[in-house]
Amino acid sequence: MIAMPRSLSRVEQVLGPRPQLRLAIQDGVVTEIWVYGRAPIITIHDYDWGQTDADPAFDEEGFAFSPISWRRPAWTLGLSLHPPAKETYTMANQNLRTIPLTDLKVSKLNMRHGRKKPDISDLLPSIREHGLRQTLLVREEGKQFGVVAGRRRLLALKQIAKETGIAMKVPCIVMQAGDDGAAIEASILENSARLEASEIQRLSAFRNLSEKGRTPCEIATYFGITELAVRRVPALGNLSQPILALFEKEEIDRQTLYALTLASEDQQAKWLAMFEDVNERAPRGRNCKAWIVGGAAITTDKALFDLSEYEGEVISDLFGDASVFADSETFWTAQSRAIATRLETYRTEKWSDVRVLDRGQYFQSWDHQKRARTKGGKIFVEIRHDGTVTFYEGYIRHAEARKLDKKTSERDDGRSAARPEMTKALGEYLFEHRRLAAGATLLRNPKIALRLMLAHVLAGLTLWTTFSHTFRSRKEDVLTSLTSSRGAQEIAAATTKIGEMFEAHGITNTRQNSDAYHLSDIFAALLGMDDDEVLQVLTVIMVTKLEAASPIVEAVAMPTETDMSAYWKPDDTFFDLLRDKRAINAMIADIASREVAETHLTESAKVQKTVLANRISGEGCAPDPDWRPGWMQVPPTRIVEGAPSFPADHWERIRALFEPEKTEDENAVDEEVQNLQAA
Repeated sequence: MIAMPRSLSRVEQVLGPRPQLRLAIQDGVVTEIWVYGRAPIITIHDYDWGQTDADPAFDEEGFAFSPISWRRPAWTLGLSLHPPAKETYTMANQNLRTIPLTDLKVSKLNMRHGRKKPDISDLLPSIREHGLRQTLLVREEGKQFGVVAGRRRLLALKQIAKETGIAMKVPCIVMQAGDDGAAIEASILENSARLEASEIQRLSAFRNLSEKGRTPCEIATYFGITELAVRRVPALGNLSQPILALFEKEEIDRQTLYALTLASEDQQAKWLAMFEDVNERAPRGRNCKAWIVGGAAITTDKALFDLSEYEGEVISDLFGDASVFADSETFWTAQSRAIATRLETYRTEKWSDVRVLDRGQYFQSWDHQKRARTKGGKIFVEIRHDGTVTFYEGYIRHAEARKLDKKTSERDDGRSAARPEMTKALGEYLFEHRRLAAGATLLRNPKIALRLMLAHVLAGLTLWTTFSHTFRSRKEDVLTSLTSSRGAQEIAAATTKIGEMFEAHGITNTRQNSDAYHLSDIFAALLGMDDDEVLQVLTVIMVTKLEAASPIVEAVAMPTETDMSAYWKPDDTFFDLLRDKRAINAMIADIASREVAETHLTESAKVQKTVLANRISGEGCAPDPDWRPGWMQVPPTRIVEGAPSFPADHWERIRALFEPEKTEDENAVDEEVQNLQAA
């Protein structure tokens, strides 16, 4: 079938055929616009914005407008395109009348009713010369007519009437009475170009529509906006009037206003007090949201845990992409437990190391390379302040990779050595404290000291040249910790005592100088002492010759039953040297519980050390002053499973020499006890 061409009217014969516009409507909204079978470029001439535009365009008649290139969906133009028979609002049933100016007033349903008088200087010249270009929209209100749309035009006409003294009649479209909702909608459409300028006006208008029975979905559909945009507006109704007034006076920005919708009444009052205090600075924008939630604003999409099991409060943020957690501390407690569960899985999979970075510290991917788990790959956990957690699986530093490649031929499994649970500085500090404690205990066991010295003489030495142990450190606080310890003081006192014993025999210097006469002089003095005195001298000498970083300290501590806790306690120097977060977290689990340790897993090492120190001193809990880490027990134990531990490794080397081998039954009992403890 061939479509016959449409006959043209006389006007079209002169001006050309009228363009054919086709609108596709689906589910009550315009989804497509076609002109001659093509999607047109939509340009809007907005005369409302043109009145306030600093750089407007002008039409052929000289009227200012703002040109807008429409890029959004067609339906968001807000067109009402229902057929007249199906029109649900009275906008389609309009009645055009001329009404005396004296019978017109601003309707209370006008969304700008009650506002201060607007600037109409831009309208006056145009209306004086050309009259009204757009009729007023009114409704009957008693004996007068209320202007629903056209408040500025009405005020301009009254100004002109006052100047000229002429009683004029105004062309108006009279809406049918009885539908306040339609009047409010008309007012909003009239002012749609300026809606964004005042959230408060939109709040009032949408609230009125809601009270007239319009649902958010109906309002959104009618005005061509999203339902979320409609639901956001009532959230502003939770704000106090002083805060709304500050926004209207442009003393606070929109971002701050949105952030305050999350605040409780008490928080709003506190914020206002800070805003009004000349000595305070009220938080604004993002900082305001962070202040409300007690830290960085953390959205619910960052949670690694099940939100249905979350015990804290979640605030619905209609102005953000997701809801936010009301209390950051409660969030981090739950997030830390979730991370701890994930880490336990990694350890079960036998990764060589699982390292949790301090919160806010970035994983430096440029300094690492990918490695398989079986070839030394490690796990790095990056935690951002906004709650984001990233697990980097199978990475190793380039320097470690090079060392590993050199040792590959010497290792059967190809895996890198695990990272020690303590730094070299901390190990030296602990070694020296253990030596002082074991040495001080040895002073009360001269018979053991005698045998220890004989072992030194007999251990393959032809000419026995000995050196007293000395400890050097650049850290003044480390030296202070050692010299002020109980062990050091007892050894110093014993050394002074034997010096006095030699002085009684005329010897003031017992230092080695390789002189035979000096040696004979000391020998003669020893012959003049009884056996107890000689054992005292021998014991002190053996203590001064005891090497710190050696399994021999553990060999002395076991038979002398050294009480390490009596000679050392965690001091400021210990906490300063303590760096490994794995070890710190394990210590918290030991002194408190595994649950407490998991809740602090994402905290920095500094924060976790504070938690540990508070547990020892009893800050907010029962004190535990006798607690000591496994490193300072007898025998010492490692804290991080699978990680090298200097004291524990020394003990493991000589353990079989001092502990009888356990029977199968004893091993079975030990295993059962360990399982019960783990459970």
